[in-house]
Amino acid sequence: MYVNSAYWKGKRMDFKDRSHPLFVGSCGTYRILTRPVLPTHRPRGRLDFQLLYIASGKAQFFFQGREETVTAGHMVLYRPKEEQKYRYYGPDQPEVYWVHFTGGNVTNILRQYGITDEAHVFYTGTSLAYKRIFNEMIQELQLCRESYEEMLVLHLRELLILLGRQLAVKPKARGGYLESETEAAAQYFHEHSQEPLCVEDYAAAHGMSTSWFIRGFKEYTGFTPMQYILSVRIANAQGLLETTDYNVSEISRIVGYDNPLYFSRIFRKQCGVSPSDFRRRLRG
Repeated sequence: MYVNSAYWKGKRMDFKDRSHPLFVGSCGTYRILTRPVLPTHRPRGRLDFQLLYIASGKAQFFFQGREETVTAGHMVLYRPKEEQKYRYYGPDQPEVYWVHFTGGNVTNILRQYGITDEAHVFYTGTSLAYKRIFNEMIQELQLCRESYEEMLVLHLRELLILLGRQLAVKPKARGGYLESETEAAAQYFHEHSQEPLCVEDYAAAHGMSTSWFIRGFKEYTGFTPMQYILSVRIANAQGLLETTDYNVSEISRIVGYDNPLYFSRIFRKQCGVSPSDFRRRLRG
């Protein structure tokens, strides 16, 4: 199990702050590698808000006693004093990011970005931008550089802006058939991202024209199917570079690219650095 987390002034206990409109208290990430199950249950909830991002795999959440499977590409929001009950199972290979925040104007800020008072689960798609923002928040809390509290709020605002944009796009494509087909395709791409994937073959196998499938998938997620597959593979590669000693050629094959040079080129294009430099920066 991989864990990386940080807490404001080392305070692991939750707290309420009304002196700021928005304030970040803690954030972190879990990647379940070998542990069979990681359960969390807070019957009385917390004093702050919690936003979780399922970056890969899936997790089991309970809302008012009802179990719901939340797959990669979704975020979950808990509000103060709400019961929090969820489980991560090792075989599902979940990678989850989370942030706790508080403040005197949080509810209005969430509404500003299209998050209604009753909503718990949001479809966001998988994006390297989300992981970047969470990792930057973790680092700010760990290093505590000058004005880090203000920087944390800016990062959280950026995350909420991206979430709001996605929520604004999704209703145009909302519809039973398109919604279920797109989410099924996204889950399939996650589970088979290391294999050769052909969008045309997938569409044909599911009785859809390629153009309709690509158009609907992009309208619903904000990405074309190939862009989505690329983001999943790059995210998987980042995880392997961070947590294993596999060389770049091995990681290239694991995530679905037979040609390591091609993999390195697209990794640099997406991340701004080569896979080797990415690993050196993390370990440095």
